[in-house]
Amino acid sequence: MKLLIVEDDNDLAKLLMQGFREAGHRPSRAEDGEEGLYMLELEHFDVIVLDWMMPNLDGLETLKAMRKKSITTPVIMLTAKSEIDDKIEGLGWGADDYLAKPFNFKELIARVEALDRRATNGGSNSIDIGNIEIDLKTKLVKKANKTINLTAKEYEFLLLLIKNRGSYLSKLTIEDTLWVDEVPRSNAVQVNIYNLRKKLGKGFIKSFKGLGYKIEI
Repeated sequence: MKLLIVEDDNDLAKLLMQGFREAGHRPSRAEDGEEGLYMLELEHFDVIVLDWMMPNLDGLETLKAMRKKSITTPVIMLTAKSEIDDKIEGLGWGADDYLAKPFNFKELIARVEALDRRATNGGSNSIDIGNIEIDLKTKLVKKANKTINLTAKEYEFLLLLIKNRGSYLSKLTIEDTLWVDEVPRSNAVQVNIYNLRKKLGKGFIKSFKGLGYKIEI
């Protein structure tokens, strides 16, 4: 899962980045709301962890700006605020969840992963698409009830396509999303597409010249 952490506290941000990496996710950090908005216009993220209390542009103002720009990425807000009116205002502007500080990191991970599942498949732990079945907890992929062995990158590639089912994903968007901390080989996208088609069926992923790839099932 690709995460954006918008947090001005350097110590907390470092802990969050390390914790999410150890949990197998790919976090990026913005130091304030303005940088967060800039990064959201350039990259795709699965979930946003947004601090409420920040200087200049606070979390709520950042959230409002995101939703006005039609950025619909799920957001969990980290807040020291406990007043019900503040929570209602945040939810009213499009926050999907909130967690009061201090918090248990395992709970934060669970809530973030739940938001990602909800965005992917309505909160279910499995995805059924055509004759393909994916268990999101075990990462087991089956085709017609037969287990299909995918590499870690192929699995991430498949989930990215499913999350954006019906939309075109360009080669550049795919590279920026799946190769965050590394430079991919020039043919990395094509190789993964070839392998997924070989394992899941030639017609599963369609190519559109000048637009990219998408799943239409």
